[in-house]
Amino acid sequence: MLNLPPRIGSRLNSTQFSNLYTFLVAARHLSFSRAADELCLTPSAVSHRIGRLESALSIRLFQRLTRQVCLTEEGERIFRILQDAVGELSEALQQTSQAEVAGAIALYVRPSVAQCWLVPRLGDFAERYPLVSLDIRVGNDNADFRTRNIDLALYYANGDFPGLVSHKLMGEKMAPVCSPEYARRHGLLDNPDNLRQCTLLHDSLAWDNAAYDAEWTLWATQQGMAALLPERGITFDRSDLCVIAAMNHAGVAIGRQQLVQKRIDQGELILPFGSFTQSGHYDYYLVHPPHDPMPRRLQVFIDWLHECASQSLLINGAEPLSG
Repeated sequence: MLNLPPRIGSRLNSTQFSNLYTFLVAARHLSFSRAADELCLTPSAVSHRIGRLESALSIRLFQRLTRQVCLTEEGERIFRILQDAVGELSEALQQTSQAEVAGAIALYVRPSVAQCWLVPRLGDFAERYPLVSLDIRVGNDNADFRTRNIDLALYYANGDFPGLVSHKLMGEKMAPVCSPEYARRHGLLDNPDNLRQCTLLHDSLAWDNAAYDAEWTLWATQQGMAALLPERGITFDRSDLCVIAAMNHAGVAIGRQQLVQKRIDQGELILPFGSFTQSGHYDYYLVHPPHDPMPRRLQVFIDWLHECASQSLLINGAEPLSG
């Protein structure tokens, strides 16, 4: 329901609804020129529409800076109200409780998780929900849900997401992994002392604000082996690239169980020092802005991801998350 403040709701007409939608698009992009591209208008027309809206409502919605615009406090509040209202309206127009789930979902996910865990499972979702269109985007930065029009993000993180809703999807374990040949060549089996002679493969962006060697440092500290770590290494910005390098005898990587178990089962990688251990405070989380109610297309996708995670945890010998 469009729950605008009384002084706004009492002044709306068809023109103001058009102007409100123009404001919604401009506020999402924080750019009049990008809003103009989306709306097939000129930047000047967007500016005039918003100016007329501000004048009619006696509210200043944007601060105009030299090369950008930003929302005022009142503008931010109106933007969030409109965003929720448009989402509810779209949901109501597209679906009834008896209709098939339909619509588009934009998911932002870390590259390694997409490559090794998510993408191989997407065929099942497409078969179950053929009217839902998935837009999978990958990157190592945190998603800006407003400006990038993202519905949901999947992170490997510590669970701290101020102002957002998060669901723990599944826990993670980690351990050093390498190819059988590399382990034999360096005498690594059950002999971590020989790590001193090895090349370490680092994921420099394992989580937000991580040091380039954060995963190796975390594992070695937990095992009391920090003194064994050599300085020689190769650095990547993706965990899956570390794994590919390890499979091709380039060194030893920290493997995350959910991402490498298949390679271990196929004999392409081994655990030279024994089993996986808990990764500390870092697990997989689904993150999104607050919704009331949750759009049906997002809820079925979240439920499906939890189902996949439960199956993955059971296959890998861990207990699925409750709830």
